[in-house]
Amino acid sequence: MNKESSKFIEIEGKTTQEAIKLALAKIGVSRDKVMVKILSEGERGLYGMSGSKPAKVRVTLKNN
Repeated sequence: MNKESSKFIEIEGKTTQEAIKLALAKIGVSRDKVMVKILSEGERGLYGMSGSKPAKVRVTLKNN
């Protein structure tokens, strides 16, 4: 991520851990270089059917 781009990313996944992993891969940094805020835990649909909601996180680069 270059200095001109935003300092955070919001991303969704099936779980919060998946969303964090996707965000780290997208911005190319390790977990210790960011702060994570969980925006939504996500929800499963009843009996695996529709109605599920993805987990959403905001991953922000720490100032070094």
